[in-house]
Amino acid sequence: MFAGEGSDSGFAELDDVSATAYGLAVESGRFVREHIAEQLSLSEAEIARVEQVLCGVRLLQSMPGNPSELTPVTPDVAAASLVAPAERHIRDLQQAVTDVRAKLLALTPLYFEGRRLRNRLEAFDIITDVPRIQAMLNHLTQNCNSEMLTVQPGGARPADLLANARQAALSTLARGVRIRTIYQHTARNDLPTRSYVRDVTHHGAEIRTADEVIDRLIIYDREVAFLPERSCGERAPGAAIVREPTLVAFLCSVFEYLWDGASPYVVESQRSAASSDELRWSIIRLMANGYKDEMVARRLGMSVRTCRRHIADITEELEATSRFQAGYNAARREMQSGGVLPPIG
Repeated sequence: MFAGEGSDSGFAELDDVSATAYGLAVESGRFVREHIAEQLSLSEAEIARVEQVLCGVRLLQSMPGNPSELTPVTPDVAAASLVAPAERHIRDLQQAVTDVRAKLLALTPLYFEGRRLRNRLEAFDIITDVPRIQAMLNHLTQNCNSEMLTVQPGGARPADLLANARQAALSTLARGVRIRTIYQHTARNDLPTRSYVRDVTHHGAEIRTADEVIDRLIIYDREVAFLPERSCGERAPGAAIVREPTLVAFLCSVFEYLWDGASPYVVESQRSAASSDELRWSIIRLMANGYKDEMVARRLGMSVRTCRRHIADITEELEATSRFQAGYNAARREMQSGGVLPPIG
């Protein structure tokens, strides 16, 4: 059966009784109301309805020169007669859609030229509303076309943020967008971060770590960059949105510089780079420059407690009683190894 006349489709309804009556009409070669009504035990009103249905679906057609005599036609002829107007309407709509699309797409160069001029006038925006910032990040992530570059300082990422980031990253990667992210070495010790990295790298993301990185940075398609807001007072920090092409290109160059000096994040590695000699030498370097424990921890993306534990281990292994002596003993090791930093401990 198919939808009836007066239904949403606009076609007549072929029910079981009408279908049986059509079969009897095919057997006799014409639709004889009295004969079919007698065989199917139909009343005058019912046979009139059946006739109306069969005519509605074009299975009965009038004989030329004798409109009162109805003959059955094949279903394919009836279907062609019934749907032809609808098909013509569909073709007209498709042509109208094609015409509209072509006219609108012809404005594409004008749009991009206007956007280029607008970007020059709106090269920078400072957004202080955190929900609005997140909405903009979500929009740009969903519409990113080619590449997404991210620098995430501060060590391990919060587990709740990673859950949302995982879904967004996998969706973005599925569209063929390249994702590159730089963490700090201390992120390698965090189990939720390792799980996130394992999932996204399996689908094509590239992640590296470094001992020190710049502030948080997100760049979309090398066109729009997000930087953290400075001097926000007591409220939550906002973001600076950069669209100026020269500055965005510079930020991309900064990212590439950091990327070239970072180490690939290999989840299956048995040894965490965050507890390696590379991190310890970074701590020694900052200690030698006079940085206090709090500043060393902040720059290396770890807690002060963890930093102090590393410093205690380093001074013990270097047989030092002070920061100065630790730096001196470390320098001696470097000189004795011919400029190559040997393992500590």
